[in-house]
Amino acid sequence: MVNTTKKAGVLIVPEIFNQREPVYLQVVRHFKEKIAAGELRPGEEMPSRRELAGNLGINPNTVQRAYKRMEEENLLYTEGNMPSKITEDTNVLTQVRHELMLDAVETFIAAVKPIGVSLEELQTKVEEQFLLEDVQTGGEKND
Repeated sequence: MVNTTKKAGVLIVPEIFNQREPVYLQVVRHFKEKIAAGELRPGEEMPSRRELAGNLGINPNTVQRAYKRMEEENLLYTEGNMPSKITEDTNVLTQVRHELMLDAVETFIAAVKPIGVSLEELQTKVEEQFLLEDVQTGGEKND
């Protein structure tokens, strides 16, 4: 049976971590994606470090390192002995979304540039795929 927990408006389930990137950075990225998608709302309470570690099957020190990183990036704040919460700073939240989008674009460009595809061809394909994705998901948008 899979351990799950519901905190901060999102179901946290164990994920399979890749071996190319440190696990704590993958945890940070997971939460950034949930924040950018609006699944985690400003001011919402985060799972405790031990709770998240147990649910993900990772060392609590790894989760501590991820939370520390998110606090350094002002994504989380912790007041005293209270649970950590998602920032309410709209500038930080906007920056997270832009950062994730830029990462995706850079990865995409690195993958297609060696093929020698023109910008016009890429634009057409991206628009087609974007519209196809909207049709397949019933028109849901993640603006």
